Amino acid sequence: MSRETDDLAPVEDDLIPEGRLREDLEDGEDLEDLALGEDYALNPQFAQMVVDALDRGDGERLRSLLDALHPADIADLMGFLSAGDREELLPHLDPEALAEILSELDTEIREDILEHVPSATLAKALGEMDSDDAADVVDDLEADKRAQVLAAMPDLERAAIETSLAYEDETAGRLMQREVVAAPEIWTVGQTIDHLRRESADLPELFFDVYVVGPAHKPVGAAPVSMILRMDRDTPLAQIMEEVTEIPVDMDQEEVAYIFNKYHLISAPVVDADGRLVGQITVDDIVGVIQDETEEDILALAGVSDAGRDAGIVGIVQSRLPWLLMNLITGAVSVTVVGAFQNEIAKLMALAILMPIVSSIGGNAGVQALTVAVRAIAAKELNTANTFRVFLREVAVGMVNGAVVGSLLGAGAWLLWRDPLLSVVVTAAVMANMVVAAVGGICAPIILDRLGRDPAVSSSVIVTFMTDFFGFLALLGIASVVLL
Repeated sequence: MSRETDDLAPVEDDLIPEGRLREDLEDGEDLEDLALGEDYALNPQFAQMVVDALDRGDGERLRSLLDALHPADIADLMGFLSAGDREELLPHLDPEALAEILSELDTEIREDILEHVPSATLAKALGEMDSDDAADVVDDLEADKRAQVLAAMPDLERAAIETSLAYEDETAGRLMQREVVAAPEIWTVGQTIDHLRRESADLPELFFDVYVVGPAHKPVGAAPVSMILRMDRDTPLAQIMEEVTEIPVDMDQEEVAYIFNKYHLISAPVVDADGRLVGQITVDDIVGVIQDETEEDILALAGVSDAGRDAGIVGIVQSRLPWLLMNLITGAVSVTVVGAFQNEIAKLMALAILMPIVSSIGGNAGVQALTVAVRAIAAKELNTANTFRVFLREVAVGMVNGAVVGSLLGAGAWLLWRDPLLSVVVTAAVMANMVVAAVGGICAPIILDRLGRDPAVSSSVIVTFMTDFFGFLALLGIASVVLL
């Protein structure tokens, strides 16, 4: 019985994209054109073809399909395959291809794959990777297998990985690659070029600068490769080198990403506590960090973690349930306001209908202000120098939006109940709750950030509680004074 890929609809065996026959494809159709759609997403039909080849045990066909894919696309393919299919696919990947694929995989899928890769094969694959990527893979291994893999690696490569793993996670030391090109400041362009050609086998796979170092191996500048290639051979490096922005080895990766973005860096040297050059970080590493940090903040705002394509039900429940329970508690506190005004509600049932609307509008406004504040804090655009100005701006926005939305809701209330005082009460309550939403949306993340907490994690719970509580209080409190 033929298996089907996870999350993919079954595909008829005799059909391929655009209605063409499978026999035509077998006779020489361009697999690369069929593999990806116009948006560079993997075609479901192509993934099904891989599964069919696995079912038939057709190794030659499988290799031709894989050869049509970029390593990043093979990593994407792994996410669509079942665990059993992934295990069957692994023996068809040589260590060099496996090395490129491992660095592209989602963490959960990579951990599953690593369990089935022989230690000797994995050791060879790690030897093909940059030290930073290799350290990330080794960090995902169980202790026993990690020892086996490291023992199978050459001493120099093993030492580089162990040194990277000695640094704290999500720091520059873990992010950097130890492979770096350095030259003494007394060298000329000609000497540098000769060195690069002579030591080409040991150079990093990708580098943009030659770091100029002093006697203590401390970077004093950087000579861009593009500049080196333009200069005469007898030009001193000291004459063409540029200033560098040094990255401390213990700096948080989010801070590193901020520096790269602020100064438009392509690469930067990483230095230890004594200022000695120990590695480099390149922009391709930073792109991944920015993506990871952005996804983390977005998920944290909603009180969830990244479920991933292979996440289990238990893990997802554990990540989401605590925040739902916290919302339950804050919601229970909010409804105590309703209980306190139950007599007033009984006298005018319109209040019961309008309460959730006022609360919901305030909640949405709070999330808007909160999102702006969290982004500004992450981008370092919000600090003590402009906090008060931003606070006043958001309060003013809340008042204007509250007046507009409140007036519209008040008009709707008048059309339904023909009570002008009720319209005034609704308008005033919406305006008050929108101001509270603005205050909470700005203040909650700022206070959490000042306390050293992640402002994205629990700010939304605080803001929701504030808008629910004060939304009920404003509507019922004003109504009790004006209407009853």
